[in-house]
Formats: sequence, C-alpha cells, structure tokens
Amino acid sequence: MTVLTREEIEQGLVENRNSPNGTARNAHAEVLVGAAEAIGDGPLFRTALDNLINAYLWSAESSKMLVPFARLLQEYDKDPGAFDRWDAHSLFWQFKWVATAIGDSPEIPLQSAVGWLDEMERRYRIAGYSERPVRESEMWLADAIGDDDRAERAHRAWLAAERDDMSDCHACELNGQGAYAVLRGDDARALELWQPVLAGERTCAEEPHRLLATSLLPLLRLGRFEEARSHHVRGYRMARGNESLLPSIGKHIEFCALSGNESRGLEILAEHAAHMSPLVNVDDQLAFHGGILVLLRRLTELGHGRSPAVPYDGVPHTVSELYEVLRASSLEISRRFDTRNGTSRVSDRFLARIEREPLVDVLPLGVRSSALPRPAAAVVTATAAGPEELEELVERARQARDQRHPAADALWAEVGVRVDARPQDEVDPLLAADVADQRALTAARGGAENAAELLEAVRDRYLELGRAERAALAQLRLASEAAQSGAEPRRIRELLAAALKAAEALDEDEPLRERRIALAELSSIRVESYLRSLEAGPEHEHLHEPGQDHGHGELAAELAAFVASYEEALPDLAAEAEEMLGRVALSQGDPERALPLLAASAARAVSAGMPWQAVDALVLRAGVLMSVERPEEAQEAARSALDHSAQVTEAETQAVVRLTLADILLRRADGAAEAAEHALTAAHWFDQADLTADGGAQARLVLARAYAREGRHADAAEVLQSTLPDLLEHGEGQAVSVREFLGDLLRQLNDPRAAAEQYLLAAEVAKEWEDPRPQAALAQAAAEQLAAARLDQEATAAYERSLELFRVTGDAPVAEVRILRSLAWLAPRESTGAAAWARARELMDQACAVLEAALAEHAADAGPTGADASPLRAELAQTWLQLAQVLDWRVTAHEQSEDESTSRDGDGSADGSEVDVQALRLEEIDLTARAGELYAELGPNHLGDRLQCVQYAAWTEQEIGREDAGATRLAALIEELRAMPEEVVPDGLLERAQSSLDSLRS
Repeated sequence: MTVLTREEIEQGLVENRNSPNGTARNAHAEVLVGAAEAIGDGPLFRTALDNLINAYLWSAESSKMLVPFARLLQEYDKDPGAFDRWDAHSLFWQFKWVATAIGDSPEIPLQSAVGWLDEMERRYRIAGYSERPVRESEMWLADAIGDDDRAERAHRAWLAAERDDMSDCHACELNGQGAYAVLRGDDARALELWQPVLAGERTCAEEPHRLLATSLLPLLRLGRFEEARSHHVRGYRMARGNESLLPSIGKHIEFCALSGNESRGLEILAEHAAHMSPLVNVDDQLAFHGGILVLLRRLTELGHGRSPAVPYDGVPHTVSELYEVLRASSLEISRRFDTRNGTSRVSDRFLARIEREPLVDVLPLGVRSSALPRPAAAVVTATAAGPEELEELVERARQARDQRHPAADALWAEVGVRVDARPQDEVDPLLAADVADQRALTAARGGAENAAELLEAVRDRYLELGRAERAALAQLRLASEAAQSGAEPRRIRELLAAALKAAEALDEDEPLRERRIALAELSSIRVESYLRSLEAGPEHEHLHEPGQDHGHGELAAELAAFVASYEEALPDLAAEAEEMLGRVALSQGDPERALPLLAASAARAVSAGMPWQAVDALVLRAGVLMSVERPEEAQEAARSALDHSAQVTEAETQAVVRLTLADILLRRADGAAEAAEHALTAAHWFDQADLTADGGAQARLVLARAYAREGRHADAAEVLQSTLPDLLEHGEGQAVSVREFLGDLLRQLNDPRAAAEQYLLAAEVAKEWEDPRPQAALAQAAAEQLAAARLDQEATAAYERSLELFRVTGDAPVAEVRILRSLAWLAPRESTGAAAWARARELMDQACAVLEAALAEHAADAGPTGADASPLRAELAQTWLQLAQVLDWRVTAHEQSEDESTSRDGDGSADGSEVDVQALRLEEIDLTARAGELYAELGPNHLGDRLQCVQYAAWTEQEIGREDAGATRLAALIEELRAMPEEVVPDGLLERAQSSLDSLRS
C-alpha cells in the first residue's frame, strides 16, 4: 500500500473541500484520515478528521460523523493546547451536529443519546458557552420520544437563553422555532417566524432551501396558494440534486401529490431515482420516502397503480409495488425508532403523513409538466338514476342545445352515460336519437372516418320519428362534415342544396323553420367562400395584400346581406356573420374597418343572451387594437372577453382569453403581477386542451417575463427552462430570444456558467443571419459571464469573436471599445508578467484609437447641426479612467510581488520586471484629470463620473506625497458643486465629495 506524503494529504484535503458533496467525497475524506493517521502527523490527522465530519454533514451519510467526532474529541481531551482558538470553536460547534445525528440514529440507545446531551451541556458550561444550543437539542429529543412537557420546557429555555458564538445562525434557529410551532398545530405562527428567512433577510448554506420546502404544506393548509406555488418553484430549484436536502425533495414531492400536480411529482422523483436506495442516514430516508409514499398512494387512487415506477435498488416496480416496498421499509425504520424511544411517536407521525389527503384539487404551478397517461385499466361506471332525475337532466341538456350553450356537450355526455346504463328497451326513442345525434356531432368535430355515416343514420332516425326540424339540422351537418373532410366541391354543394331544401320544406308554422333556413344560408356563404378560393388555385391561397380582393368583396357583400336580413329575428346568427365580416376586413388589411364590426358582433351576441358567443370576437378585437397601438381599448376588450367567458367550457378558449389579457397587461408598467396570474391560468388551460407545446409554451413565456418584471428571477428561470424545448421549436427568432432571456435570468441568479451557455447557444443559432449584430451582442454577453465564472481563456475567445463581428458592421464603435477594455482587464488576470501588462496597455490604446477615429469621422460628417457626439466622448473619458485603473493594478501587483519576495528571500527582489512606479502614478493622475475635464465638458449629467475622476487623481497624488495638490483638486470641485443649482447636483454627491476631502486631509 502506497503511503501518502504530508504534501499529498494536504493537497488532497484542499481538493476534497472543493469536491461535490456525496459518497465519493466522503470516501476520499476517509482515505485522507487513514493516511494522516498512518504518518503520525497529529495536526494533520485532526484536520483530516474535521474535514471528514464536514463531508459527512453535507451528505446523506451524516449519521456517520459520530465516529470521527468521537476520535477528534479524544484528541482534544489528550491535549487541548494542540487546538487553536478556531479549532476548539469548530469542535464545540460540531457537538450540535452530533446531537442531531445521535437523535437520528435508532441503533444508539436512548440512554446513550441522553448521555451525549448531558456531555454536551457539561462541556459547554465549562467552556463558558450559553446553554441555548443544548436546550434546542434537548427539545428535539424530547419531542421525538413523546415527552411533550419536557419538550415545552426545553423550548422555553432555548428561547430564553442568550445567543453567543455557539448559537446557530438566525436562519437555522427560525427554521427550528417555526417547525416546533407546526408540530403544535400553529401554521400561521410558523410562517410568521419563518418570514425573515423566506424573504431572504436571513440566509445560510441551506436556508432558505429547507424552509421553502417546509413551508409548502402550512401555506396550502392556510389557503395561501400563490406563496405555496412560488416556494415550490423557487425552492425546488435550490434543492434539486443536493444529497443533504433529500428530506426537502421529499416535501416537494408530497406537495405535488397534495396539490393536483402528480405528474410534476413523478418528474421530481425520476430526477432523484439514484437516491431511492436505502440511505445511511435512516432519518433522512424516512423523510424522503415519506413524501414519495404520499405521491405513490395518490397515483394508485387515480388508477395508476399498475403503471411503471422508478426502479428501487435496481429492481423495476409498478407504482403499487413500489408503494408497498417503501411503506414496509419505512415502517420498519419507524419501529426501530419507537423501540429505541419507548413510544409510538415516530410511527404515528409517519402514518399520519402518508395518509394525508389532497389540500386543493389543482394548483397550477406554471412549470411545464407532462400529463399523466390514462390509467391502463380505467373502468367507467354510471350511477343509476331514477326516471325523474334523468328527465330533469335531459330537459337541461335540450335547453342548452337549443340555446347553443357551451355546457351542452358536457350535459349530453352525462345523459349518454346514464342512457347506456339502462336497458335499451326502457329508453325513449327520441332520447336515444338525441344521444346518437350528439355523438355523431362529436365524431364530425373530431374528423372521425365514420362521421358521415353516423350523421346519415341520425337524420334518418329523426325522419322516422317525425322530427323533420332535427333531421334538417343533421342534413346541414353532413354538408359541413363533407367540407371539413375535403370532399369534392360538387358533392359539398349538393349537400348544401339538400340542407337548404330540407329547411325550406319544414312546415310554415314550425318555430325553427327560419333558424334552419338561416343556418343553411350562413353555412353556404362560409363554405362557398372556401370553395371559391379552392377553385381559384394555390396561387391565390395566401395572397391577402391590401387592395387585392381575391373573392373577399363577394363574401363581404353576402355576409352584409345576411346581417341585414336576420339582425332582428336571429341576432345570434347575425353576430356570427358580423364576426366573419370583421375577419374578412382583416384579411384585406383593413383593421380600422374590422374593429367596429367585431365590437358590433360582440354586442349583438350579448344582447341576444349569448355572452359566450362574444368571446372570440372580443379576443380578436383586443389583438387588433394592440396592433394599432390602442392598448387601453385592447385591455377593455380582453377584460370583457374574460367576463363573458364565465360559461365557456372549452379549455382552449379559456386559455386564449387569459393569454391575450396577460400579453396586454405585460406591456403596462404596472401590469406584471396581474399578467402573471392570467398567464399561469392560461398555461393550465392549454395543458387541459393538450396544447402544452403550443399555446402552453407561449403562456409560460409570458409568465416568465411577468415574473422577471416582478424581480422573481428564480421563478421565471424555472418556468422558462421547463418549457424551453417547446419554445425552441417555434422558429429561429424565438429560439434566440428565449435563450437570451434565459441567459439574462441566470445572470441575475449569479449562475454565470449557465448564463454563458445560453448566450453561446443563442449566438450559434444567429450565426447564419445576414445581420451579424445579434450574434456579436450575444457573444459579448457570453464573454462577460465566462469572465465572471473565471473562465478567462473562454471569455477571451468569446470577446474576440464578438469584436470581429462588430467590426464587420463598421458602425459599432462603442461596442468595440467596451470589448477592448474588457480584454484589457482579462490580460493580467492569470499572469502579471510584463507581457500581460503590455497587452493590457495595447488594448486600451486600441480603444482610444477607435474612439478618436469615430469622433473625427463624426465631426467630418455631422456638421454644425449633426448628431450628438456626447456618447463617444463619454466612452473616451471612461477609457482614460479605466486605463488609469489598469496602471494602478500594475503598481499594486508589483508592490505585492516585492513584499512576497522580501518575505521569502529577504533580499527585496521583485518579479524581474522593471516598473517605474512614480511614472505610472503620474500617468494615472494625468489620465484621470483628462477624463474629469472631458466629463466636465459633457455637463451635469456626468457629475458623478467627474467626482470619481477627481477623487482618483487626488488620492493618487497623496500616494506620491502631493497631499495638498490632491486636496486642492477636490476642494475646487466642491466649491463648484456648491455654486450649482441644488436640483442639478445628484442627491448625496456633495456629501460624498466632502467626506472624501475630510479623509484626505486627516
């Protein structure tokens, strides 16, 4: 066996601390402990033990920390003097982790657990620490064993004890205080305690990650659904893939099961399937598997028990099988705790958890989630209904059908179920024909191959029953079905003629005769327009330029005549024709003519007592109003559509209405919150309509933009990432836009690597575009994030590509200059040798040259009344200032190098480079002075920039012993600022300048 050297162990410890948490890190940490012990290096051994304890803590093996902690404690007892102040503090801090680990380990006898708690109290007292952490540990142990009186005493003592260096951070303490309140049934108090953490005012390594998960069920129970939704979306993003947060993952899965989001719960489970196997920390396993069991039970209740689940311990299982396996293993763990504790507290709480019922039918989350498949063995059963009940239902269904009410389909579907459950000889023949009629209509709408056959059968059956008015409608539906299925024009016209003839043949005293005739005429107008365009040939199919008729004039005349004929007798049909007229006007490129037609159609439908019929016209009108930049009227139309959609049952219509309003609201400065609400609901309805990848994706894009406007960047990023694959299928333009948007969100979330990836992917899509500027801007954005991630070589390559593209355009000097400055700052990041500084200087000089050339060109072209050159001059001033800052960096790096060399060698030798510090400092003063003068010429808008330059020059002069000159510069600016009108000087600027002068003189 190879023995590691001290240097190898030290390097290994550095690498281990920076490794991802988990079993691999733990195993490596164990090896390092053994290696340190083998070479007999006491300090290194203690460091390795401390590292192992920390590795275990941040994994699912936290209970394994007991052994290394006990060994580290032995080391302390042997020689406390070998522990410096920090080492001793760390050891006593770890006592709290160990107290938790002991409570989470059922194999440790209760007497031993209590003994460890007593030992912790004794040592804290001797060391002079507060009893606050001891009482908290006592509280949780007492709660676990069911000693509620002791738990309450410990709780009060915990809160009463003073905080000191050994107290948990505020975030962790608030977590515990709120969790205790939840166990006592006070959700509202818990959320009040947690608020500083949930709001981000108190944070730590695992907060608010854990609390966002813990707060989910209390929020649901209190009906605070918007907060629950946000906490899930934001919290799961933080906890995802973190081994030490598996209990929190379980809470997110449980939340999904109890909020109607079972499919989302399944996706989360699949992402963490690798952690399904038994864990070393059985308390974490119980918490993780408990949430999974809630989901599995719910799926079984919904009929998915036989569906495949994720494998467990390498063995495939169905949902029901996995439920039984996890339930058995979890109850066995619970019994081990109960045996140790002498109480059934753990089992009782666990069983209560996994038997929880849903707290809300469906809580839309916004994130995309695949719909659950239909259960493999779903059985539909009909509840027996008495004759009176069925008769009432049929009456309602016929009334809704005659009113063209959106609820008619659902009512007839229910009637059909009830009729099917009865013996056929007990069913009224007319009722049987009505049910068949509804089913034939449904088949025709769905494009079923046998739709025509079903419609013919219905027509004939109605004729046999003497219901010619129903037969005439079935005949008209035959014509519509033929047109929908692409039948020959001659056949379609024959069926239309037959439908009109059947309507006209109805008895003069038939109340529905006029309606049947009007319906046949309107259908003929609509279908004939389609047939004319078909017969005109494909060359006319997509030509709708303004001023070109292509048959629209004839169609418009026919529709106008129809409206005039029936606006009094049949206003609902007239409204339908008027909406068509509006669409014709739009196809002719005349939105101003379309708008009053659409408004009239909606008003006519409402006055006819059919407000649901107004929805489509109002939604269309809202979109047209936005296109002609009349947002207030557009919002009014969209809100009217929403109001009138109350009785609409079609999911797609509900979705479109809400998406339209959300899109309009998002364009308002104050509309983001309401836009998010409507976009969220729209996404839900699109999902219900099986349009997740189409309308659902657009709704989620609007939702993400609304969240971003509200500053909810984590929510926005999670929503956008969930639907990104769908959005990428909607064309190159949108692909670039959404990737750039996602990059912006990830940048806000301080995830520079991921942000850079999105910018680069967007740039890759845009690289074939004729205009290189989008690709150039995206490459620049990627470079900025790569630099933030300390990926300097990749950042340099991206900046250089962006610079190349901007130079191709020949009209982006400001972009060029900013890239050159960024490259200058990157040059000395990895190497501070003379070549790197020379490169930085060269790049800054290039930036100045670009600006000077642009200013010269501007002066030649603009003339006395030309465009303002201020932006270019401001960039030049900024470039001089940044060059001065680079020079300052060079001086600082040189001085540090000299100090290190003196410390190491004692001879004061530097890094070998020749640096004239005095000359560099004088150049800094000159550059900042020039920049300040240029900012002065640019006026009051640059007073802040000017102050920065004067401050820089003043402090640099002090560096070289010219304190009075620096103070004189700053004092002169202060006098100038005081002489300016108060409203010109930015708030606080004069105070900052005076404070700087006071510091300079002190």
